[in-house]
Amino acid sequence: MTTQQDRVGAPATAAGPGRARRRHAARREGFLAAHRRRVRARRARRAARRTPFGRHPFRTAAALAIVGLTPVWWSLGSALENPSFGISIPARLAEWVRDHGGAGIVVWGENLWYSHHAPKVGGTPPKGAIPVVHRPLPPPHPGTVGLPPPAPLRPFASPPLPGEGRWRPAGRLVDGIPAVYETELRPDALHTSYVVGVAWMDTKLLRASLYSGSYIPGGGPWPLTAPIEPAAARTLVAAFNAGFRLQDSQGGYYTDHRMVAPLRPGAASFVIYRDGAATVGEWGRDVRMTPSVVAVRQNLSLLVDHGRPVPGLQANDTSRWGFTLGNQVYVWRSGVGVTADGALVYVGGPGLNITDLAALLARAGCLRAMELDINTDWVNFATFDPGPHQLASPANGTDLLPDMAASPARYFASWWTRDFFTMSAR
Repeated sequence: MTTQQDRVGAPATAAGPGRARRRHAARREGFLAAHRRRVRARRARRAARRTPFGRHPFRTAAALAIVGLTPVWWSLGSALENPSFGISIPARLAEWVRDHGGAGIVVWGENLWYSHHAPKVGGTPPKGAIPVVHRPLPPPHPGTVGLPPPAPLRPFASPPLPGEGRWRPAGRLVDGIPAVYETELRPDALHTSYVVGVAWMDTKLLRASLYSGSYIPGGGPWPLTAPIEPAAARTLVAAFNAGFRLQDSQGGYYTDHRMVAPLRPGAASFVIYRDGAATVGEWGRDVRMTPSVVAVRQNLSLLVDHGRPVPGLQANDTSRWGFTLGNQVYVWRSGVGVTADGALVYVGGPGLNITDLAALLARAGCLRAMELDINTDWVNFATFDPGPHQLASPANGTDLLPDMAASPARYFASWWTRDFFTMSAR
């Protein structure tokens, strides 16, 4: 039986759960309201930070940069795969960066490297660096007319090493006699562990040609370009590097009846005539355009004139005579000159400053001479000695110095897009 007390307490008991639910709902509503306020505040902060690049500006900008620089990556990748930009990957990278306005970066990196790789002073060349073996020569064919062989060269360093400055024949014979002679010299009395190669070429027996490339001088197509074709390989005796890139050569380029770059008066010029004769001289003074001129390759100014190094040469001058790796003065250099009797002389090797190169060319008898390309990857002179009636090829080619960066194969490769000279049997 229900009492009055029970009837009075019943509503209170019934009302208890309702108040609890209301308190819970209020707390929940308060939590949700606070959460909504926090969300709104967070969104407001994000909106304040929002940029045209979206919510993640750095990542977005990086992605856009990668996409936008796709042509750059493609250009760089192509250069790193192109041997004409250099034999080594660092050389290819440096060439590409220099072409795209980064010369200062290249110079900084090269200076850093060369500061820890200075030219060695003193010492002796590696064993076999100066050959002393002379191959026997067959008697010349009757009626063969060539220049008198060159006289031995007096070395700069003392005492001379066995074979130093002594000429030996190289390459295939022409009408039974040597058309090329080679020797080695140490470039000065200080850096006595370095050896430089010298090659003498008989222009009575040899005819010169200028091969052009799609990179240097550019353009084309060219009738004479790498690879050397079998018809030319039948008479090929020697090949060697040409000069600087046209934007660096301070001179012009003429070949195949085309003036690729204007010929500069006063520039050092390698000139080839219709009959295959070649000489070196100052444009406008010693040599000039005539109907018999078929090719002209200019590079800087004469290095040797009247049989002597030109006045004012300074060993530390890297601005007038080409940008060397790391602005170093002692690097791989090359040059070519003409003697009083018309022979051509090529000099190339490591550890050379500009005064050493001039002194070597003058010591070898050059009346006039010019600098050709410089730095490790570009200096190359090769002779070819195939069997009788055989073709010249990389297999029978020999570099003037064994440590030249590239083998004679460059002249027989379609990827070689720089210009070069060849000397072939008449």
